[in-house]
Amino acid sequence: QCKGNEDGETVIIEKDHFMDDFFQQVEEIRNNIAKIAQNVEEVKKQHSIILSAPNPEGRTKEELEELNEEIKKIANKIRARLKAIEQSFDQGDNANRTSVDLRIRKTQHSVLAHKFVEVMTEYNETQTLFRERSKGRIQRQLEITGKTTTDEELEEMLESGNPSIFTSDVCISNSQITRQALNEIESRHKDIMKLESSIRELHEMFMDMAMFVETQGEMINNIEKNVMNATDYVEHAKEETKKAVKYQSKARRKMWIIIIVSVVLLAIVGLIIGLSVGIR
Repeated sequence: QCKGNEDGETVIIEKDHFMDDFFQQVEEIRNNIAKIAQNVEEVKKQHSIILSAPNPEGRTKEELEELNEEIKKIANKIRARLKAIEQSFDQGDNANRTSVDLRIRKTQHSVLAHKFVEVMTEYNETQTLFRERSKGRIQRQLEITGKTTTDEELEEMLESGNPSIFTSDVCISNSQITRQALNEIESRHKDIMKLESSIRELHEMFMDMAMFVETQGEMINNIEKNVMNATDYVEHAKEETKKAVKYQSKARRKMWIIIIVSVVLLAIVGLIIGLSVGIR
């Protein structure tokens, strides 16, 4: 970039586009993490709707499926970006970068990785809670049909992947309640099968990121604290600078007043001396 100085000479100013691009990536990753957090809250709402209805509407389940797919898509994107940033630390282009730039990049990467694992852990916990509550619904519906199961037996049934195992030895009568219970059992079982597949994918997806954060945990906590302290310091510095400029302005004004008063006094003294000499 070229710029003219006061003497009319052209001065070449180099701008560090490398760090500008990096901070743009950081902002994009941060926004994507926020988007996942927002979607997780929506997933929780959909879970509540599904659990509160014996036979939830198909559209509700479709919306939940869309949310889960979007979270997975964004999470994969974030993971790829974070891995790319991490790998860039050991590449040759760092030879020409300052140690300060490298520290900034590592710090930002660590904080983002920590936030990413945090939001994905919350998502995983949300999915796991939904599974447990769905399992509880199945157990209650089985009791309605006259079949009592332990937690271990229920887990074996769920792991079988065959929904008919729940109803194979249940005597189907003309009771509307029994038929509704059987329908809900099969529906919940399908939901759990999809859920477990999603949980496995997520587990494999960010396990390496979780391990990274675990090893860097102490450093990340210190980083976050330092970032907050730095922010407070900057704000404090801004206020102090404003005060200093204000005081400097007042001091400069006082100095000019003193100079003017001094000049006026000297003029008066000079006039008096001049008049005295004239009279003599």
